[in-house]
Amino acid sequence: MAEVVNVLVAFAVIVILFRWVTSSKDSSSEHSAASTLGFRPRNVTEQMVDTVQGMFPDIPRDNIKYDLLRTGNVDQTANKILERGFLDAPPQAYYTLYSRTEQPPAARPAHSPAGSSTATKAKSDNLIKRFHLEDKVQDAPPISEEEVAGKATWEETPEKREASLQERKAKMILAARQ
Repeated sequence: MAEVVNVLVAFAVIVILFRWVTSSKDSSSEHSAASTLGFRPRNVTEQMVDTVQGMFPDIPRDNIKYDLLRTGNVDQTANKILERGFLDAPPQAYYTLYSRTEQPPAARPAHSPAGSSTATKAKSDNLIKRFHLEDKVQDAPPISEEEVAGKATWEETPEKREASLQERKAKMILAARQ
């Protein structure tokens, strides 16, 4: 009977030592990330985030990165978006560990979500600037729908056709702005 007790105590000591040794291998930052987020974060590369962002440009990068930290798999994250149509927003604890990822202007999606008036205003300002219509915006008379949608006459020279096309583009942009 005494030998059984000695074997159980020795086994318990070995298990405790094994757990202590294996838990000390985890870095303190990884342990704190796991305790803060409530799960052990997987390794996520920017390429993984870019892959999902390329497939679903309307999903915020932080949401994608948070889901990839949970799953560690691009396919699972993509399937979740396809099934649900969205990804959950990361909790506040996520932002204490990972800074907000701001996309550079070139990487932002071309279309903005509905209800974003500042994005729409910036986009229309860009069109106005791109076609050099700043002076026409201020003193533009109301443009009728027939004027914009009407057929253009065929000009004889390519230069006149190009000028006519530019004029029609300008009218459409100004009409859309109204």
